[in-house]
Amino acid sequence: PPRASTPLAPMGVAGGDGSTKPPAAAMDVESSTAVVAQPTSVLRSVLLSYAYVAVWISLSFTVIVYNKYILDPKMYDWPFPISLTMIHMAFCASLAAALVRVFRFVDLPVDPPMTPSLYVATVVPIGALYALSLWFSNSAYIYLSVSFIQMLKALMPVAVYSLAIAFRTETFRRASMLNMLGISAGVAVAAFGEARFDVFGVTLQLAAVAAEATRLVLIQILLTSRGIKLNPITSLYYIAPCCLLFLTVPWTFVELPRLQAASAAGIVRPDVVVFGTNSLCAFALNLAVFLLVGKTSALTMNVAGVVKDWLLIAFSWSVIQDTVTPVNLAGYAIAFLGVAYYNHAKLQALKAKEAERKEDAEAGARLLTPEKDANARKN
Repeated sequence: PPRASTPLAPMGVAGGDGSTKPPAAAMDVESSTAVVAQPTSVLRSVLLSYAYVAVWISLSFTVIVYNKYILDPKMYDWPFPISLTMIHMAFCASLAAALVRVFRFVDLPVDPPMTPSLYVATVVPIGALYALSLWFSNSAYIYLSVSFIQMLKALMPVAVYSLAIAFRTETFRRASMLNMLGISAGVAVAAFGEARFDVFGVTLQLAAVAAEATRLVLIQILLTSRGIKLNPITSLYYIAPCCLLFLTVPWTFVELPRLQAASAAGIVRPDVVVFGTNSLCAFALNLAVFLLVGKTSALTMNVAGVVKDWLLIAFSWSVIQDTVTPVNLAGYAIAFLGVAYYNHAKLQALKAKEAERKEDAEAGARLLTPEKDANARKN
């Protein structure tokens, strides 16, 4: 070899196989750099996750309180929940179309492509259920307190699990069903202690939970099983116009005559600033969902939702001056423990699935290694 290569020898130590290894000093420097970089990277990831959670909780909190402010007869006093929902859907559909078609912020699904027949078979049923869920849930704010509505929403895992068993997307497990019964019992206790109990309001909220749970199960059956992946923006792009169309049916018969009468009497004076900022918050919430689920997981959003519910209950009691009784809190605490266990069980199942996937990948790699060695020897 040329002599010019000799000064390079101190850079490394030749191994028995002829390879060059870095000296001990270099290894120490690289190791210390990796040790410093790894905690920094982990800390940055953790801080970003908390930031996404904080943004989602803030926007979700804002939308719920804002809707309550607009619809409550004691506050802004605009008791037209279908109209409010239609404003949200029109605003979200317009912005989603701009982000998809004009700014090309996200791509539409191409595998499989969203054909008209596929749209009717998959998106239309989900849009109809979404319209019902939003209509009923927004209507409930006229009759119930924010705190009690959050307690009733704790029944969502019960409804989703029961429907998933009915549609055979989940297997029946005795422990899970007992957990669901515990959540239901806690919500029943909370309802028993509610100072402002309204049968019609409770019926509306339970109908909203049933519609939303059915929508979530159908998303898994109609979209996920067919390989159709939609983020919140493309979901709004497809679902918001369909939802808006479905909402026009009850709006025509339920709210349009009342709106015309109120407008003629000069009672209804919608504020563009109020409804514009409210709609913007609703759209921003969907973007926050996109960030939270995309950067963390749906399970993180479920856990964050529990924190948000407690914050809303505290806000409802301290600021809005809603009555929250000790029986309310005791019942919701029981339901909270059940929901926490449900999220914990989901997390353990995800960890087990991930570990199984890694084991399968490692086993596949071990099987491929002899083939690569054999091919290398042949070459």
